[in-house]
Amino acid sequence: MAKATEQKQNSQALEETKLDIRDVVTTATTYGEDNGHGGRRSDVAMFMLRAMCMAASAVAVSLMVTARETSMTTLYGFEFQLHAVWSLSDSLIYLVVVTSATVVYSLLQLVISGTRLMRRSPVIPTRTQAWFCFVADQILGYAMVSGGSAALGVTNMNRTGIRHMPLPNFCKSLGFFCDHLAISVVFALFAFLLLAASSILDVLALSRYF
Repeated sequence: MAKATEQKQNSQALEETKLDIRDVVTTATTYGEDNGHGGRRSDVAMFMLRAMCMAASAVAVSLMVTARETSMTTLYGFEFQLHAVWSLSDSLIYLVVVTSATVVYSLLQLVISGTRLMRRSPVIPTRTQAWFCFVADQILGYAMVSGGSAALGVTNMNRTGIRHMPLPNFCKSLGFFCDHLAISVVFALFAFLLLAASSILDVLALSRYF
C-alpha cells in the first residue's frame, strides 16, 4: 500500500514537472507569437525602422556637410566667382542640426532595441517609454519635414533663380553643390517617413496598456 502511494506521488510530481516545463515554454514563446498587437514581429519592424532612419539621416548629413563648390559664372557680360557652402544658409544649418539629432536618437533607440531583442524581451516594455518614443518621433519628424521643406526652397531657388529678377541658374555653374543639396533633402524627407512609420508602431505599443 505504501509503495502504491509512493508511486502515485512520484507520478503526480512527474506530471507537475511536465506542466511546469510547458508553462516555461509557453511563456517564452508567447512573446514571439502574440505579445499584444504583433509581438516580436512588431519589435523587429521597429528595429528595422530605427536602423533605416539612422542610415538615411546619416547620409543626409554627410551629403549636406560636403556640399561646397567654387565656380565661375557670367552675368551681364562680366565673370563672377561663385563660392557655395552649405553653412551660408540658415535653412541648411537647421536641416543639418535636425538630421544630426535624428542620427543620435535613432542610434540610441537602435542599441536599446537590439539589446532587448537579443534578450527576447519587448522593445517598449512600459507605457512611459511608449509615450516617450511617440513624442520624440513626432517632434523629430515634424522638425525633419520642416527642415527638408526649407532646404528644398533654397535648392529650388538656386535652380530657377528669383522671379522678376535677372539672376541666372546658379546650378549650371554649381552642379556638384546643388546635386548634394537635392539628394540630401530627399534622404531627409525619407527619414521623416520612417519616423512617421515608427510613430504608428508607438501607437500600437501604447494600445497594449489600455
